[in-house]
Amino acid sequence: MMEMQESPRTPLVAAQLSWVFGIATIVKLLLIPSYHSTDLEVHRHWLAITHSLPLSQWYTDETSEWTLDYPPFFAYLERFLSMFAHLIDPQIVHLHHGLNYKANSAIYFQRMSVIVSDLFLLYGVYRSTLALASLKRNLIWLLVIWSPGLLIVDHLHFQYNGFLFGWLLLSLSFLAQGRDVMGGFLFAVLLCFKHLFAVAAPVYFVYLLRHYCRGGLVRGFARLSVMGAIVVAVFAAAYGPFVYHGQIQQVIRRMFPFGRGLCHAYWAPNFWVFYIMLDKGIAFLLRKFGFNIPAPVASFTGGLVGDASPFAILPRVTPLTTFIMVLLALSPCLFRTWKDPGPRLIVRSVAYAYTCGFLFGWHVHEKASLHFSIPLAIVAVESLEDAKHYFLLSIVSCYSLFPLLYEAQEYPIKVLLLLLHTILMWFSFSAQYSGSLRGDKKGGEKQGFEVGWVTTSYLIGVVVVEIWGQFLHPYLFGDKLPFVPLMLISMYCAIGILYSWIWQLKSILISS
Repeated sequence: MMEMQESPRTPLVAAQLSWVFGIATIVKLLLIPSYHSTDLEVHRHWLAITHSLPLSQWYTDETSEWTLDYPPFFAYLERFLSMFAHLIDPQIVHLHHGLNYKANSAIYFQRMSVIVSDLFLLYGVYRSTLALASLKRNLIWLLVIWSPGLLIVDHLHFQYNGFLFGWLLLSLSFLAQGRDVMGGFLFAVLLCFKHLFAVAAPVYFVYLLRHYCRGGLVRGFARLSVMGAIVVAVFAAAYGPFVYHGQIQQVIRRMFPFGRGLCHAYWAPNFWVFYIMLDKGIAFLLRKFGFNIPAPVASFTGGLVGDASPFAILPRVTPLTTFIMVLLALSPCLFRTWKDPGPRLIVRSVAYAYTCGFLFGWHVHEKASLHFSIPLAIVAVESLEDAKHYFLLSIVSCYSLFPLLYEAQEYPIKVLLLLLHTILMWFSFSAQYSGSLRGDKKGGEKQGFEVGWVTTSYLIGVVVVEIWGQFLHPYLFGDKLPFVPLMLISMYCAIGILYSWIWQLKSILISS
């Protein structure tokens, strides 16, 4: 694929994107005083750790329960931000006096750091769409820059996902251009910021091996050596100082705390929701028939190391089990990538890999649905069927994040964000595909953007689940069975994401 060249319209495109980004920034600024999760204190403490302690103690400090557990590049980012935080308010980065520090200076600084870091997302989207037609390009901008999921997770709940997705989109944009070395380099950098993106590493490995390291044994080995040297150099820059200080084992232990259990606090809508419910259902029935079966223990508020979820009947799931299941689910995509390593499928394949990790992975966070919903926004403009799939998936992904914002004052915000996103998608896809033909023959009947009765029925079910959890359940049961609304959201959204997983696999396998 030819490398993208800057055209005379590039400044105009950048100006148009700046307007989209500017409007999103205004919304983010308005959200600064709203609810934030304990993740804000987590990252504030990481600022304190990296500012107050020598590098050799970053991954051993236990001053707070919020220990540093991201890869070194993210720790270096926190160290960089801490220099500015210290200038604004020294208590933000004080290791002891800063614990649970909730001054406006701390909140505003951290909120602004996320907003500024979204410039990486801006550039990633810009580079991914520069060669597209204006309508498709503008649509992707709206889907990504105005993503309600990113607004909820980053600018309400509090995280730096926009920054990380910027690196991912940059990597994918270089791969789409055939610039494999730069794409592989950027992905290696991303892994050293957040290791959970490693789920797509098998796809990257197979793709680069078949697409970049081709051309005969000698040339292939030489290119493999170059790519390997680049990846090793990136990881050496990240982990080398900790190897020097004898801390590498502690870093690995922090990054992979398998004692956390199969599920996160609120069950992510994945395959394990059904496994857990099947276990509970069998145990309930056996007790009704007189068997002495201990009641399964469910944890809805865990998340710290040591919170495991035991099963009453079904075999206990181990990290190795989930690892094998992810690889098995991913294997058809890897075989297709090996057989046909073309740039046109790389975004789909990476998104599918993250879907596999979400559905079958260990201790998956509900926020991880962004890992595949954001890349799939790039794919949504390729065909009418892609648009229909994304319309459903994007709504399900956003709705599954609702339990993150559980306070009453944030309820209108999250509902309004999802409604506006749904309306925006509907009119944008309708404009994009208004001339699509029904059937394969020329002169077929034109159709607008229609999602079909199955999708419509499923989305009506989303509304029913929300009405039950938000209004009917509290009215009928009061404070009893508080886990039921969360369980219903997890199970219902899991159905939608399982459908998306099957649809993505089918689209990859049948693509010509």
